[in-house]
Amino acid sequence: MNPTESKTGESTTAQKQPDLTPRAVKDSASEMVELVLPNDANPLNALLGGRLMHWIDIAGALAAHRHSRSYVVTASTDHLDFLFPVRVGDLVIFKSSVNRAFSTSMEVGIKVFVESYFTGERHHVSSAYLTFVAVDRQGKKLPVPPVVPETSEEHRRYEDAGRRRELRRAEKQRKALAASKG
Repeated sequence: MNPTESKTGESTTAQKQPDLTPRAVKDSASEMVELVLPNDANPLNALLGGRLMHWIDIAGALAAHRHSRSYVVTASTDHLDFLFPVRVGDLVIFKSSVNRAFSTSMEVGIKVFVESYFTGERHHVSSAYLTFVAVDRQGKKLPVPPVVPETSEEHRRYEDAGRRRELRRAEKQRKALAASKG
């Protein structure tokens, strides 16, 4: 038996073809919870914005991975506002899911809440849209399965993701044109 073959005679080094069966939004839905510790905060005991962005990126990657079943890399982050303060001792809850998939990329929506550790009271902290690209171990782009929206909210997010993609493309072209004019 050749060292690169398994007992069935198949090559173990060959790249497995991705499963491109369409997947429901709920299949990518992820929830992540973080406890804000002193190391996560500024001198006013408020969560550092950069730490929140880091956690948003991880929460988004979880959903993108669940959808694509491959490695994913962050391609872009849309606008991000901080709407409510988060303090040391609070719980931060991240809810994420894939809104829409394109050929190799996926738009993931992440909604962030703060929950009081003692009262359970929740507030919306931030929302973000991140684009992730599916890649193999060498960083080569991989195709991703289509998203199947099932609820009216999922259909709305699916359509909105298409519009946001067109806006991102137009902005990228505008910037390229401005850069070429120097």
